[in-house]
Amino acid sequence: MSQYGRAAAPPAAGSIFVFGVVAVVGAFTVAQGLTNVSFTYTMGAVAALILFALAFVRTDFGIYVVIFSMLLSPQFGSKGAGVGAGRGVTFRTEDFVLLVIGLSWLAKTAVNKELNLIARTPLNWPILTYIAVNLAATMLGYMTGTISSWSGYFYVLKYVEYFVIYYMAVNNLRDREHAWRLIGAAFITAAIVSVIGLAQVPSGERVSAPFEGEIGEPNTFGGYLLFMMAIAAGVAFETESLRRRAQCLILLGLMAVPFFFTLSRASYLGLIPAFLVIARYTTRRRFVVGLILFGLVLSPALIFVAPKAVKDRVTYTFKEEKGSDTVRVGKVAFDPSTSARLISFKSALDGFARRPIFGWGVTGFGFMDAQYARVLAETGLVGLAAFLWLMWAVGRHALDVYATRGDPEERGLVLGFLAGFAGLLVHGFGSNTFIIVRIMEPFWLITGIVMMIPTLEAKERAVAAAAVAQKAAAAAPKKERAGARP
Repeated sequence: MSQYGRAAAPPAAGSIFVFGVVAVVGAFTVAQGLTNVSFTYTMGAVAALILFALAFVRTDFGIYVVIFSMLLSPQFGSKGAGVGAGRGVTFRTEDFVLLVIGLSWLAKTAVNKELNLIARTPLNWPILTYIAVNLAATMLGYMTGTISSWSGYFYVLKYVEYFVIYYMAVNNLRDREHAWRLIGAAFITAAIVSVIGLAQVPSGERVSAPFEGEIGEPNTFGGYLLFMMAIAAGVAFETESLRRRAQCLILLGLMAVPFFFTLSRASYLGLIPAFLVIARYTTRRRFVVGLILFGLVLSPALIFVAPKAVKDRVTYTFKEEKGSDTVRVGKVAFDPSTSARLISFKSALDGFARRPIFGWGVTGFGFMDAQYARVLAETGLVGLAAFLWLMWAVGRHALDVYATRGDPEERGLVLGFLAGFAGLLVHGFGSNTFIIVRIMEPFWLITGIVMMIPTLEAKERAVAAAAVAQKAAAAAPKKERAGARP
């Protein structure tokens, strides 16, 4: 049976061998660990072996663990190590979870030849090209001295990690009902972290995702919530189920409060293209356009009802601080944060002029909190072309999927994905959006689901047609026998 059918069980002999190896390694780990290392590390290794075994038997279990760990796992490692501040290698629990599940998947495909290691999808070549260009640029940077440590290779490995999530989704989706269960798990995760975010609001500090370490990252949390809010809004607009619409609207409201209290201006800007995409493609266009116009009419009143922290954050954009680098456009001066991003674009252009083809390598040009400037400086014109090709491929194929959707909820899912994708593209002007773990992991999970919807639909139709043909074939002899009677 295909990998898109019911999850194929590994052959008995291969399963016994794999479990035998896991048992031996587990016994050795416990024996050595309890005598030579700490109890905590030993239990971590045992948990990894258990996860390996469970994911080997049922990959679904591993995928759900990854979904919930995306925003609910702690980080460790030094952000300051490596190439400049902010360029060290930071690990999270899900990094190791993904490693264990990836190894389990490799073992499963080795035992069961019916399973493909990498499924065919419209994004295979853009993904492969993007990874290859980043790796080539980093190797060149290491050889020419612009990168003096191994941190660049670890960053490229993190990029690969996002695509592992994409292929975990496309290789293991069985049917559209299965896809919706994964979306449901992602929504539950969003609800949990939103409640945690709500609990931070009374503190007066900027809201950030849980387990962010000593310094939170509100801009990251804002980008994540922007993407998940767009998906919930898309489903809410398109679904014909009042229950599903109510669920999505409640979730949308729950996410909206911590979203605004992240005080992330890049995330606020991302709302504009997200709303415009929904207005352009929704089947309820008149309602959405009317809603936008109504919001524009009431926008002056929002100045009075918006939380003070949000108003202060927006107006702070145009406040100059003495002693800080300031960018001016005419008579308008920008705050240090906005000025730093504008300066980073100028710096990226200067770096691009010096190394225009493959750039300085990943982590080779210092820290810049702007996606497009970073791509240009680190990977040059070739890297920027590869990145833009990948982004174009994601958007184009998602539009193709949307154009063929008849099911309202699937149409809403793809619409929300397109809106969230547009929002993240704008968010990338003020953040390293497309390399941030907590934004990219859910993004590539849902990208995989969106890309596989037509394949899952075609498979279900083929199964239904085969069932009808089988019934017809079984009924034919009965009719012949009935016609032969005198």
